[in-house]
Amino acid sequence: MGNGKRQKPKTLKFIDLFAGLGGFHVALHSLGHTCVFASEIDEELQDTYEKNFGIRPAGDIRKVAVTDIPPHDILCAGFPCQPFSKAGFQKGLKDTERGNLFFEILRILKYHQPSYILLENVPHIKKQDNGKIWKTIEADLRAAGYYVDSKELSPHHFGIPQIRLRTYIVAAKKGLTGFIWPIPNGKDANVKSVLDKHPVNEVNISVRAKKALLFWQEFLNLVPSDEPLPKPIWAMEFGATYPFEKTTPFASTVKELRRHKGAFGKQLRGEKKKEIYRRLPSHAQREDRKFPIWKVRMIKTNRVFYNKHREILSAWTKKIQQLPSSYQKLEWNLNGGPRQITKYLVQLRASGVRVKELTTAPSLVAMTSTQVPIIPWENRYMTPKECSRLQSMDVLKHLPERTTKAYEALGNAVNVTVVTQVIKSLLIDRAQNA
Repeated sequence: MGNGKRQKPKTLKFIDLFAGLGGFHVALHSLGHTCVFASEIDEELQDTYEKNFGIRPAGDIRKVAVTDIPPHDILCAGFPCQPFSKAGFQKGLKDTERGNLFFEILRILKYHQPSYILLENVPHIKKQDNGKIWKTIEADLRAAGYYVDSKELSPHHFGIPQIRLRTYIVAAKKGLTGFIWPIPNGKDANVKSVLDKHPVNEVNISVRAKKALLFWQEFLNLVPSDEPLPKPIWAMEFGATYPFEKTTPFASTVKELRRHKGAFGKQLRGEKKKEIYRRLPSHAQREDRKFPIWKVRMIKTNRVFYNKHREILSAWTKKIQQLPSSYQKLEWNLNGGPRQITKYLVQLRASGVRVKELTTAPSLVAMTSTQVPIIPWENRYMTPKECSRLQSMDVLKHLPERTTKAYEALGNAVNVTVVTQVIKSLLIDRAQNA
């Protein structure tokens, strides 16, 4: 520039595909850019998006002609992750309903040729099908004329108290020579920073969940404070003697199994095969002829632990048996500190009752509202508004009216802080040279 002054870069136009609650929209709008098109198949989320941004997203993107999409500079998409996640069916691009939606992105960018692309998905996308899925995506983007890069990032890298690793994919027409992935700032985070005092719309945990926390706190009180805890604790192994090291229940005869005890020391003597299997821990009811090394280690560790503390734990085991099998496991993910559940954060998962430090909340998930982080000192779940802060989306005036829908949408959302950091880095050269 002749006068040596840097001109303000012009506003860019972007589209927001598979928009959900509009995390990409919030991030790019905050940087001064304009949304010209959005798509979202869920009508309830369409309503919410329109309330927040004044734009009614189109429905099924597969039914939208590319000519009906306005020209744009940036294409953003958090395309459906279920086909690629460990928790889903892992069908990848073969999923005809969701996995092949990447090709809809490809269809649009081939026609409109936006300067920049920003995509988000689960980390597992790069490992799916021995890396073939990622190679296909990368190759298709390169074939369309783009330079491509990717990296796993999480909100906790930028001072947001949530561990949520996601793969971010950037692509640019004119190259990525000046692009640098945002550097984690290492800021300390604490879940209490996103919590409200006495929220009016709090959702209390169930009576059964309360019992689980009470029973496990009793367990922690019984065990000597200097005694290392198994990681994880599988209470159903307390008193069990069924074979697990050289063989498995499935590979054993009924006659052999009748000599042993199942979960919590339940007698197997005299029982028929069906009842024997019913009395085993759920993790031992598989048709395995040999358990993996990690499972053998877990079973052994828990049995040794119980045998050492049998006298003080035998009465407690009768209480924990009242609860479902997922509540009979404790993941105590803490090193040191008081063994007091109410001082930490809790998540109820299929793998057990997970207790974590307050520095970072577990990843919000879309599949079930029961895995929403729990505030144990108040016996409640985090509210949708508090969860929105974990996604840096607290600027939204509206969330879905149904609480379960709000949790689901937030579990599917992109994190605004992470997207903002990435897009700023992606556009920095352009801003400097404008």
